[in-house]
Amino acid sequence: MTTTTPSAPMSVGEEPRQSWVPMIAIALGQAIMSYNVASLPVSMGGMVQSFGVPPTTVATGIVMYSLAVAGFVMLGAKLVQRFGSTKVFRYVVALFGAAQVLMVISPTATVMLAAQLCAGLAASVIVPALVALIANQYSGAQQATAVGALGSARAAAGVTAFLVGGMLGTFIGWRPVFAILIGVSALVFWLSFKLKEEEGRPEVGIDIVGVVLAASSIMMISFGFNNLNRWGLGAARPAAPFDIAGLSPAPVMIVLGIFLLQCFVVWTRRTQAAGRTPLLDLRVITSKQERAAVYCMFAVVALEAMLNFSVPLYIQIVQGRTPIETAIAMMPFNLTVFFTAMLVVKLYDKMTPRQIGRIGFVICTLALFYLSWVVRNDWTAVAVMFGLIAFGIGQGALVTLVFNVLVTAAPKQLAGDVGSLRGTTQNLAAGVGTAVAGALMVTLLTSMVMLRLADNPVLTPAVLAQIDLDRINFVTDARLGELMAATTASAEQVVEAVRVNQESRIQAIKIGLLIMAGVALLAIFPAGGLPAYKPGEIPAHPEPASPEELRAAAAEVEAAEAAR
Repeated sequence: MTTTTPSAPMSVGEEPRQSWVPMIAIALGQAIMSYNVASLPVSMGGMVQSFGVPPTTVATGIVMYSLAVAGFVMLGAKLVQRFGSTKVFRYVVALFGAAQVLMVISPTATVMLAAQLCAGLAASVIVPALVALIANQYSGAQQATAVGALGSARAAAGVTAFLVGGMLGTFIGWRPVFAILIGVSALVFWLSFKLKEEEGRPEVGIDIVGVVLAASSIMMISFGFNNLNRWGLGAARPAAPFDIAGLSPAPVMIVLGIFLLQCFVVWTRRTQAAGRTPLLDLRVITSKQERAAVYCMFAVVALEAMLNFSVPLYIQIVQGRTPIETAIAMMPFNLTVFFTAMLVVKLYDKMTPRQIGRIGFVICTLALFYLSWVVRNDWTAVAVMFGLIAFGIGQGALVTLVFNVLVTAAPKQLAGDVGSLRGTTQNLAAGVGTAVAGALMVTLLTSMVMLRLADNPVLTPAVLAQIDLDRINFVTDARLGELMAATTASAEQVVEAVRVNQESRIQAIKIGLLIMAGVALLAIFPAGGLPAYKPGEIPAHPEPASPEELRAAAAEVEAAEAAR
């Protein structure tokens, strides 16, 4: 199976080979986005110390970025079509660089979150612009090579973020990690003038109602998941901004977001039936295979986001280690994902996507079960490295597979809509996965601490009354000692509190990994809906229906529903 590109293949002889200089700008455009989001977990310890906030606030930064991309990538695709990919790309790269300036100088966590929101809004346009730029610059074999390079740039940027971010975060600080992006963004802006100019298509309409419905639904879902722990899973907690008859607003937002998403689907169907340009052509998810690929992609990215948040959280906050140690611990996983994503294509002529998908999720499930069993206070232990490598094999195979299935399952004319769907799914999954991981870990930690304190004879009620047990979060042993020193606790009681904290943290991470394993296990079911064909058996796609045909089909459906 090979990735389908937006334009029809052309032989090398049909037109001269183009310079690879424009591809440098395109690849770096992908790299700056991947580097930014991968640097946040590595910089977690420095941000927590710099801003004086819990690690879940850093997770909110990841959610803000992912939320902006997921909510507006479909709008970004239409802007690229309407105004031209080259011009739009140049402007949004400048916006991305400005967001990184704000990131570097941010005095508070609130400004940091605003910077990530701006970066996400810029990325929501960069994502669809990259594919359009490749289609405009290259053709034939060069185009196929360029698409492959784009995927490699994403993986390479993630690895670089852990290496560079780890070293700078350890020896200098977290701000220079993002300062690098200012310089690279300026380089991409300069190189953008080497790109071929593409004329816009003013006739392309923008479905404003669709934009509002899509963005609102994704924001509701993301914010709901991100605040489950702080606002409450059921009853509203004191930190909740408001309550609905005593109920936390977080689950209400999730339900409302799902409802708005269904409204978006209904509205889009009516838009297509009326012959107007929809924000997303729903024909990219009409078949069982396409829907299965979307479900699998969501599960794959969510699991990766959960692991990428949980492991740095544990290493930097629980163990109190440096960012470079975090990078070393995560390197086996990131390198395995990188190489597996490139090598798995060798299996496409031997196994069907359904087989590879099921095996991939089985590997992820077993790896997470294994990690929950062997996890100790040393993440660099050989046993833990084996678990991370195994999980990376499953992830690397799946992330390439599901995107290929999405592209090949839709007509070439819908490649832009496939890109929008991919961007929405990936970033919504990343935001939800990170938010759920943060809420899950804190909730588990709280439960473990309260369970151990219930019958603890050393930590008396008089001492516990001086500690705010309603705001339990991940803290280092040193920080816990400082907090206990401000109470009337004896030396013995301080030692006991540290022991309870240590045992609770390790138990929380173990249960969290088991829950992640359960998610991977459940994902085997949608993987069964992936195609059962091999590359030579991929059926030809029919041409997209005309507006008249869409209206006729909609009328037939309405007549059939009325008859029933």
